[in-house]
Amino acid sequence: MTEEFHRIRRLPPYVFAEVNKAKAQARARGEDIIDLGMGNPDTPTPPHIVQKLVETVADPRAHRYSVSRGIPGLRRALAGYYERRFNVKLDPETEVIATLGSKEGLANLASAITSPGDTILVPNPSYPIHQFGFIIAGASVRSIPATPDDEMLEALDRAVRHSVPKPTALIVNFPSNPTAYLADLDFYRKLVAFARKHEIWILSDLAYAEIYFGDNVPPSILEVPGAKDIAVEFTSLSKTYSMAGWRMGFAAGNPKLISALTRIKSYLDYGAFTPIQVAAVAALSGPQDCVAEIRDIYRKRRDVLIQGLHAAGWDVPSPEGSMFAWAPIPQRFRELGSVGFSKLLLKEAGVAVAPGLGFGEHGEGFVRIGLVENTQRLRQACRSIRHFMTEHGGTTSTTQQAAPLSGKQPAHS
Repeated sequence: MTEEFHRIRRLPPYVFAEVNKAKAQARARGEDIIDLGMGNPDTPTPPHIVQKLVETVADPRAHRYSVSRGIPGLRRALAGYYERRFNVKLDPETEVIATLGSKEGLANLASAITSPGDTILVPNPSYPIHQFGFIIAGASVRSIPATPDDEMLEALDRAVRHSVPKPTALIVNFPSNPTAYLADLDFYRKLVAFARKHEIWILSDLAYAEIYFGDNVPPSILEVPGAKDIAVEFTSLSKTYSMAGWRMGFAAGNPKLISALTRIKSYLDYGAFTPIQVAAVAALSGPQDCVAEIRDIYRKRRDVLIQGLHAAGWDVPSPEGSMFAWAPIPQRFRELGSVGFSKLLLKEAGVAVAPGLGFGEHGEGFVRIGLVENTQRLRQACRSIRHFMTEHGGTTSTTQQAAPLSGKQPAHS
């Protein structure tokens, strides 16, 4: 009775726990901590969405069990979004399902389609659920490069030739958390062709589809002809409409995968609270100027953060999408590792960031910085970091110490 349960043994200690503990202790002492560690949107949910929730909550009938796969109006609303945004037609009955956030959907689909010992291909670094959803389900995970380029495609080819058993599924996430990489439609075409040839499922995480800052508008993998033969895509209202705590997401695409997720969810939940689903319809089908406004807020924050860090001597690449900057640890702090550096930055600068190791071993040497405070607080954070850098030997540039986001990842020891 003293041994850990089998599935728990496969989960490593939570990398973020040390930093979170130190953050809680500092706040208990009354210290002002600027928390840029968690991707938790701080902007308010648009008023018309909140109003629809309040209106629906007042209806006593809305407090009964809901529908696990999502109310019909919600599934139609998501299909409408895909047609407007990506020119992709979806059948709301067979190609769409609502989830309790994209994280829940990914984990439950992993459970639905995975047999013990299956080989799953996951970018490294990546959002933890991409890897651990399948590990919990009993699969073996093979890491591939996180960059949407030939390096990833070559690694996929090697994985198919040398993995036993042959890989059954591949995870992709662009705009990426944590790296902020963006993929274009040409890359997706190559990916879909590869997956169809080798009969590999693709699970695409598109949670940051609407958080982009330049002319490179993130596409959907479902835009590629034939993608629905092998791909399903997860989207979320969390970032697009600042609805993270509402836990409202979706899966769309291949009917067989949607059916598998529908079946397993029917045993596990009764769907999101009906008023939340109705409010999600208002979000997807209502005025969309709020999406552009939220995107502009993150763009301004990105510019303030990156300029401030550069002034402090920390040359962090400017992300083209997502709500994160993927920051190489300055050379003189590299020996601390990402956890040690994050704890030191918290202690001496009062700024919390997420250690890159928490996103996979190839995340070591980086920290993730969230655009989750207003511009005044970000400027304050940058001033504190500049003082911190000066106290530790000046503000030497880090430009030569890390590859830019558009290039290849630096080698890992």
